Amino acid sequence: MKMHKRIAEAERIVDHVFADKNLIASALTHPSAVEGRPVSASYERLEFLGDSILGAMVATDLFERFPGMDEGQLTQLKISLVSGQMLSPVAEQLGLAPLILMGESERGTGARGMHSALENVYESIVGALYLDAGFDVTHDFVLRTLEPHMSPELARKPISPKSRIQEVVQRDMHCAPEYKLLGEEGPAHDPTFTSVVMVDGRRVGKGQGSSKKSSESAAAADALVRMGYNAAEDFEGEGITN
Repeated sequence: MKMHKRIAEAERIVDHVFADKNLIASALTHPSAVEGRPVSASYERLEFLGDSILGAMVATDLFERFPGMDEGQLTQLKISLVSGQMLSPVAEQLGLAPLILMGESERGTGARGMHSALENVYESIVGALYLDAGFDVTHDFVLRTLEPHMSPELARKPISPKSRIQEVVQRDMHCAPEYKLLGEEGPAHDPTFTSVVMVDGRRVGKGQGSSKKSSESAAAADALVRMGYNAAEDFEGEGITN
């Protein structure tokens, strides 16, 4: 599919005609498709921006929508809504999968690679919309696509090791875990990432995965075991379970 057709379909999906077509073109472009070109040619920078904007918008909406929730519940609900487990299927349902331009090296990763790309493209579109149209148009897109999933039930069910460790560390140590990428090994089409998770400046877990995010999830799972938390245990007295 030619890029101008990808752009036109993406504009239809997000209900906005971009003044700067380069923004939406970059948002739809996987880094593997533009190797050797400037970083702005792919969605990487827009993903960074969109992730922050999305988090702020969702946090504000949840704060206003659920006045009875405490900090821990709001945190869990936000984590659930902006996680890859949520954003990837939402992006797929919107019809974004066939619009993503991927390089040959990435096409062999199959469903795993597409799952990650869909999450990244959703966040990149949020960033592109914000730069091209401003807050209100971007917020309308976020609400239209995520509001149907803003259920209090998500505050009771952590959906990943990262969400679990976020809750227990915040609850018991009053701080947040931090993730650091140690390195990347292997060929471009099948890399292995290694990450660690830090709590209060101390390394508590280490993990590997086929993407930066999956390595962070593995590190969080390792940390939960090392710190003595059972990932399936109930939150006593809080009505929150995994």
